[in-house]
Amino acid sequence: GALLALSKPPGLPILGRPGDLSLDALLPALRRRLGLTADLHVVKAPAREYSGLVLLSSCYHTTKRLQQFFTNARCRGQYPATYRAITVGVPAEVEGEICTGLCWKQQGDRAMVVPVLAPGRRSLARKDVKNTLTRYRVLRAAEGCALLQLQPRTAFPEQLQVHLTLLLCPALGDHEHSSQVGRVLGVPFFLTPETAPTRTQVLDEELLSRLGLSPQQLHHLPLHIHLQELVLP
Repeated sequence: GALLALSKPPGLPILGRPGDLSLDALLPALRRRLGLTADLHVVKAPAREYSGLVLLSSCYHTTKRLQQFFTNARCRGQYPATYRAITVGVPAEVEGEICTGLCWKQQGDRAMVVPVLAPGRRSLARKDVKNTLTRYRVLRAAEGCALLQLQPRTAFPEQLQVHLTLLLCPALGDHEHSSQVGRVLGVPFFLTPETAPTRTQVLDEELLSRLGLSPQQLHHLPLHIHLQELVLP
């Protein structure tokens, strides 16, 4: 009917400046290719860095109804979106929840998302900080890496990457937050964003060999977080 599902590659933004490659810029060509008379709208899509499901609609009312459904589902404590992630490191517990405050913070000449482990009531009321929650489950683990199922109950930019670093298991290809997980004698620990400048993710030689990558190629490694499933009403 009015719905269309696609699989988005990592790195493709939903919106972009005029002339830039983006999902939104591709929709008119996709509409013509499919022979649709109505314009396509984005109902739900993963962030630029993620891969996975994109839900489109050719009906404006269907788009608004489904977007409201996703918002209401999170408010009711449901998990309408399920992600998969490959992590460097294996969580100590097979399943659990990550709950923390998140906020934007200026670090030098750039803004980044940082965790606030004990947000105050005033900062929450002013919406300077937002309480966030992600449920996780380890689906498989081998050779110091894991395949995780992630179900965010809240929506905040880079929420999944930050939550995985708090688990001390950053996502493979996370060049933004992985430096916040340090190691001493093989034991991981969390570093504050102020003491861990952003850099290309560091992987050990064995993992690099299994991936078939050289250290010089690492900055091309995409973020391994994938929107796997959406629940519809």
